[in-house]
Amino acid sequence: MNCRVAITGLGVIAPLGNDVDALFTRLIAGHSGIRTLTSAHSERLRSPIGAPVDFDGAAHFSPVRLRMLDRVSQLALVAAGQAIADARLDFTSESRERCGVSLGTSMGGVATTDEGYYSLYGEHADRLQPLSVLAAMSNAPAAWIGIDHGLTGPNLTYSTACSSSAVALGEAARRIGCGEVDVMLAGGAEAPLTFGVLRAWEAMRTLASADPTDPSRSCRPFSLNRTGLVIGEGAACVVLEEWQHARARGAHIHAEFSGYGLTSDVAHITRPTIEGQGNAMRAALRSAQLDPDCIDYINAHGTATPQNDAVETAAIKSVFGSRAHSIPVSSTKSMHGHLLGAAGALEFVISVVSLGRGTIAPTLHLDKPDPACDLDYVPDRARSGLRLRAVMSNSFAFGGTNAVLIARATDADPAS
Repeated sequence: MNCRVAITGLGVIAPLGNDVDALFTRLIAGHSGIRTLTSAHSERLRSPIGAPVDFDGAAHFSPVRLRMLDRVSQLALVAAGQAIADARLDFTSESRERCGVSLGTSMGGVATTDEGYYSLYGEHADRLQPLSVLAAMSNAPAAWIGIDHGLTGPNLTYSTACSSSAVALGEAARRIGCGEVDVMLAGGAEAPLTFGVLRAWEAMRTLASADPTDPSRSCRPFSLNRTGLVIGEGAACVVLEEWQHARARGAHIHAEFSGYGLTSDVAHITRPTIEGQGNAMRAALRSAQLDPDCIDYINAHGTATPQNDAVETAAIKSVFGSRAHSIPVSSTKSMHGHLLGAAGALEFVISVVSLGRGTIAPTLHLDKPDPACDLDYVPDRARSGLRLRAVMSNSFAFGGTNAVLIARATDADPAS
């Protein structure tokens, strides 16, 4: 990238909080947003747990507007609004054709689709809601953000399963880096806690078993007794700006978006590889023009599935060598669950906040060490008072798309 990219705004709607401060405070305190689900048909699930958000669309949108918005778009719009407010952006003073949106989602408006199919096949309805297609389409969240803020630049939606929003962030940064645009709203949204989606994931046998004594302890990344992932919902949005553009308007810069690595596994559609994950990390380091020794924290993909956690551990070792054992690595999915296509954006926001505050969230419920997972996973307690120069956020996906993002502290560069 020829132009530097500044991170000037952050917004989240997440299982542990509906703003960045609330989310990070609860992460650091070691709270879990995973719980027993009480939604319709949840009693029919073998593992009725998830990480829902405490969010009522009626508090943000009029009844007329709500009929047009799937839950995924509602979450995305509110997170984007937070990020814009945090960045103190006034689009009336911007060249709107040089401002765009880049969003990732894996499932799109699946609640609308699920409800429509239930009406057709379960209730034998003869017609569906007239706006079903518009609410369900995967690009609806990005489209609505662009429409609401009058952004006439690129409006893009990426769907690469669990790396969708990491790809959306990386591709947005590339467009700024090549000088095509000045500002991009980038991130991801997911609202997959429907009966149909959860039963489909159960069929793959990748979901965690509910902890019989405490459902909030069901997600155990890197622990020998891990049983699988826990699905969550939410949205995260980041304002990315060309560096001089941000400085010229006096914006507060949280960090520099400095690296993006993208590779593909082609061995199997669901099976990760050490080489693919390792190459994505190396590509991100090359993009950032950083040595591996500069990375002071890794927010791991860390899904708590038996295969991924061991492969990711080995991939980190392949990139960082002997230093891998001294780099703090944590999986915040142990607390907020796996947001599928929105996971990368949420975890990147968490990484950026960690960078700015010198505090690393823990990996919870790491009860039993796994010999195949032997890195410093920051078990159970947060660490604070750290000087972090650069942080890495890993996102790996079914389908094989590996995306790795790097953010660098602004005080790491004297030109800042």
